Amino acid sequence: MPLLHLLVLALVQGVTEFLPISSSAHLILVPAVTGWPDQGPVMDLAMHVGTLVAVLVYFRRDTVGLTWAVLAAVRVPAARRAVAGTPYAGLLAALLVATVPVVAAGGLLAALDLVDLLRRPDVIAAASIGFGLLLYGVDMRAPRQRRMSHMGRRPALLIGLAQVLALIPGTSRAGITMTAARALGFRRPDAARFSMLLAIPTILAGGALAAADLAAEGAAGRWRDALIGAGLAFAFALAAIHFLMRWLQRASMTIFVVYRVALGLALLALIGAGVL
Repeated sequence: MPLLHLLVLALVQGVTEFLPISSSAHLILVPAVTGWPDQGPVMDLAMHVGTLVAVLVYFRRDTVGLTWAVLAAVRVPAARRAVAGTPYAGLLAALLVATVPVVAAGGLLAALDLVDLLRRPDVIAAASIGFGLLLYGVDMRAPRQRRMSHMGRRPALLIGLAQVLALIPGTSRAGITMTAARALGFRRPDAARFSMLLAIPTILAGGALAAADLAAEGAAGRWRDALIGAGLAFAFALAAIHFLMRWLQRASMTIFVVYRVALGLALLALIGAGVL
């Protein structure tokens, strides 16, 4: 894969994965707009792994705490002492509860062979506009008093159920989980933080599948492309996370909603013109 192709894909993936504007929609649209061949699910997932590492690095304190919580769950004595008195055992449970619905729904879509049916420009346009406006309405009206310490299993399950909608390209996993968290009264930075941490178990599962596919193909070039793409996506994602967390400390989600609506309208125009 040419370096320019990898650079564009990594920029799109890294910037859009954690902003509430749908990375999957943009990755689907890149080949449609540029005429490049579709990069395929393996490259998509490899770049998701790059963004995962960015989350782990940016939220390194949470990464360490959650790692201790995992070890404590399998009864490692030192880990049980380390996690005692911290919120990480509860946060780990919340993340796992929130992950189950999307894993189950994703497996069902794959079994019914419905995944490609959703990868259409008109679906992306409708989801981008519709769920963008929903994000705006909730963000403007919802209370803002709950913090991460209030994240129990019930709100986590509700956020996890909302995450199922992210299987529709254009919805945005980050966008719909932040919408659900805001509807439950969580502050913008806390909604964003939980959304990003929730990406960890989802991307880990997808990354394992991507690695297995690459190993089965035994193509050295694909490994090289995947590693370069993942590294570039890591750098872009780290910058995007830093921007989002700083932005939400002082501003609303409106800028992202405007972009989503503009993207959706542009897609509808291209569809009407027969370009897509």
